[in-house]
Amino acid sequence: MARSKVVLAYSGGLDTSVAIPWLREEKGLDVVTVTVDVGQPVDLEAVRAKALASGASTAYVADAREEFAQEFLRPALCANALYEGVYPLSTALARPLIARRLVDVARREGAGAVAHGCTGKGNDQVRFELSTQSLAPDLEVVAPAREWSMNRDEEIAFAGRHGIPVDATKRSPYSTDENLWGRSVECGILEDPAVEPPEEVYAWTRSPLEAPEEPARLTLGFEEGVPVSLDGTAVPFHELIGTLNRLAGEHGVGRIDHLESRVVGIKSREVYECPAATVLLEAHRALEALVLPRDLLAFKRTVEQRYGELVYDGLWFGPLRSSLEAFVRATQERLTGEVAMKLSKGRATVAGRRSAASLYRAGLATYSEGDRFRREMAEGFIYVWGLPSRTWASVARPSARPVALPPAGRP
Repeated sequence: MARSKVVLAYSGGLDTSVAIPWLREEKGLDVVTVTVDVGQPVDLEAVRAKALASGASTAYVADAREEFAQEFLRPALCANALYEGVYPLSTALARPLIARRLVDVARREGAGAVAHGCTGKGNDQVRFELSTQSLAPDLEVVAPAREWSMNRDEEIAFAGRHGIPVDATKRSPYSTDENLWGRSVECGILEDPAVEPPEEVYAWTRSPLEAPEEPARLTLGFEEGVPVSLDGTAVPFHELIGTLNRLAGEHGVGRIDHLESRVVGIKSREVYECPAATVLLEAHRALEALVLPRDLLAFKRTVEQRYGELVYDGLWFGPLRSSLEAFVRATQERLTGEVAMKLSKGRATVAGRRSAASLYRAGLATYSEGDRFRREMAEGFIYVWGLPSRTWASVARPSARPVALPPAGRP
């Protein structure tokens, strides 16, 4: 009799490598793996071979970098999406894409369940499971790492007993995740928020103290809010991100040390490297400041905060995020132009910006010759604008003594 199938999101790391034999032995399931390249340094064929050698019956691999950039990173950039004003949501943005691939393979294979390698303390379990429920509520979700209660040392020992090679060791206990939009690092000494992250945790960024003395200068071209060129040369979005990760990382840009409020209610210290995201978000906000009017900018900031929270909380496929995205898309219709950036010693700063849709008018802004602002109109404007404030101030403050009301039935 054929065993029931489960489709496992497989990275080839410690947790998912251990999950294959565990699912076979403890659950009696036939394991199908899915590995999605979203920009992490991965040899897809090597990962496929490792999955099969670890006991998977079938191993799917897919290069989804362009899909990830176009369908997930592009709307997040247009929304200036940051969690708690700090984190560009690199890991959070990849999870709904991977979940969608899991569901697709589950349908193809006739599987009744999907599985992930997330622990019971992390955010990713929420993202995988809510995404799956939104796309395929009939599928069961299995979470081995939430059930087995092994710590990392015990997982390493389990892998050793099953002949599974893993990168994590007792001397290097960091847990990492990488994609186009960033790299995250946790565990080990980073669990003490009072300790400065050691240089060994960084892989994408040079220390700002050791970055080149000469700044790097570049110009990003945008069309409707999306980066389309670098220094005048058209570049596909996913390739542009990779180029900026290397260039900005060389100049120490994109290091983030964040004490984060997880979905599950605990505080967690997370270290991120997001060079390209840091540069692109800074440039995108600068172009918006040039093109969008004040009231739209102010309202969009409230949308951006909520949008970032929804992504972080695993609600990518929910109706509120898609509705907010429709609003964001409308704000980007005029956002075409160029932004010059300077990268130096860990900082990405705007050096200049221009757009045919710019609301900046030199004749209105200048204090020099050519000033076309009608200053004589300011007095009338201030009178009308300040009328509510003056009226409020002119009314005497009511006495603290309660006012006696007439008896009931009397006027």
